[in-house]
Amino acid sequence: MGRALSVTVILIALSTALGACGSDDGSSQASTAASTGAQQAELQHIHGLGVDPGSGSLYVATHTGLFQAARDDAQLERMGDSRQDIMGFSVVGPGRFVGSGHPAPSQNLPPNLGLIESRNGGRSWENISLLGKADFHVLRSAGATVYGVDGGSHLMVSRDGGRTWRSRTPPAGVFDLAVDPGDAERIVISTERGVFSSPNVGKEWRPLRKDLAGLLAWPAPGRLYLVDGQGQVLRSADSGREFEAVGDIGGPPAAFIGERGALHVALTDGNVKRSADGGATWMLRATP
Repeated sequence: MGRALSVTVILIALSTALGACGSDDGSSQASTAASTGAQQAELQHIHGLGVDPGSGSLYVATHTGLFQAARDDAQLERMGDSRQDIMGFSVVGPGRFVGSGHPAPSQNLPPNLGLIESRNGGRSWENISLLGKADFHVLRSAGATVYGVDGGSHLMVSRDGGRTWRSRTPPAGVFDLAVDPGDAERIVISTERGVFSSPNVGKEWRPLRKDLAGLLAWPAPGRLYLVDGQGQVLRSADSGREFEAVGDIGGPPAAFIGERGALHVALTDGNVKRSADGGATWMLRATP
């Protein structure tokens, strides 16, 4: 009964987090972004997180652009002038990011940005592929391999950094995706029907858990994490077959990653927390 409730709650939480996205809302927020209150509203609509492996800075992708908190600094600052809606977001390497989403009202671009890339820490972006054709809500990168979930049900895979793509068919609508840190072809997805794995970049699927759903992070071999819709953190040592509860983030999650030996999670209220002990305890990392 408890796990069924978790699946239902994550459906509601993710639908709420993604449902308000659109150019009209972005326009109203962008027009008042100079004020503190508007920036707080922007940061309460977080789509993605990333940590730069070079600087250690935390990056927060939002409905109205990208924000950065330097290492050991909780203050978030906007990167660049763009207020585009960054949906999917992933750090590829030092100062190099990929993203997707929708343009700002001031940009003369199609409604869907396809895959965009920044090579200067998010100060500027350029299109790499699929302009006007794809809106990746989930992006995960592992070297030259990039996984993208277009909308919620269309999984796409690129082996050349996002320039060309192949389509895959997941077993159900996808909430999140994690890549095995030891094998870029092996992935785990969280879906409307539970957790599944694929050993071959999404060509074949194996069910793992029908009673779980949530956001995923896979920072190291033997440490796959899932945070459910109520904020409970679970850890698996066997790539998703069995999970144990290890902690709680204190509310519904909006984004979840594991990088640089730590876990980072954004809550739906805009706060970002960090755990350095495998999800057992959480400290505030950045706040609106």
